[in-house]
Amino acid sequence: MSPRLSGVIAAVPTPVHRDRTIDVERFLAHSRWVLENGCDAINILGSTGEATSFAPERRAELMREAARALPGAHMMVGTGTSDLETTIRLTSLAGACGFAAALVLPPYYYSGVSDDGLYAYFDAVVRETQGNPVPIYLYNFPQMTGVPFSQSLAARLKAAHPERIAGAKDSSGDLDYAESLARIADFDVFPSNETSLAVAPEKGYAGTISATLNITSRLAAELRSDPADASVLGRLRQIRETIAARPLVPAVKYLVGCRLQDPAWATVMPPFVPLTQSECDALAPLVQELAV
Repeated sequence: MSPRLSGVIAAVPTPVHRDRTIDVERFLAHSRWVLENGCDAINILGSTGEATSFAPERRAELMREAARALPGAHMMVGTGTSDLETTIRLTSLAGACGFAAALVLPPYYYSGVSDDGLYAYFDAVVRETQGNPVPIYLYNFPQMTGVPFSQSLAARLKAAHPERIAGAKDSSGDLDYAESLARIADFDVFPSNETSLAVAPEKGYAGTISATLNITSRLAAELRSDPADASVLGRLRQIRETIAARPLVPAVKYLVGCRLQDPAWATVMPPFVPLTQSECDALAPLVQELAV
């Protein structure tokens, strides 16, 4: 298996054609750009990548295309679905394609499931992908899934599968929770806000995985190099708050399109809709920066 990921990781969006097929050419070009502009790695087909809006076959096609064209050691891929069989199939494919890691959501239809139930699910994913092993990161996003990972469950899974359970991406926004996960031995934690890089050394975070890094990657790399730089931290916070005040995925895709002067990037998968004109206008100051 590949060396463990760390540092600045952009959760990249997935461009689509108007017929809702994936635009592989645009996807690869943007992925290369973020890797060349401050990011240590990318996370593809996560929440920002609208993965749950694509059929498993579409996801598998993009995984294969990405593996052929991009460095697998610098890629994490979202493989979690609401059913165990598909999650196993996509996670196994991640290993076969040489991805550095698989980011796995919990089964997100049934809320209120027990830790024992979640343990059984992830235990099955690990055991049934042994033929194509890939490090697994738990994806904690309770606002969307309704299924949080307790710290005790994460520790239990790590103890049971120390070579496969590598850590977690935490999109809860609760840095106290993220810090509790980081206290698990040999368990890499990535908060979803790049401003957390300012406290990463003292809190023990491995880095950050964030949607807004598609816009802020260079600044984030500066903050990682100097976590005490208050001016960079302040600018990062301002940009992130400006973007996050709008629907996040459409806003990120819109801003990527503005950087490239390519309006095709604004196309989103239903149930998302493109930004309104007023939402675009609110992002105008950032658009001017992207033109530099």
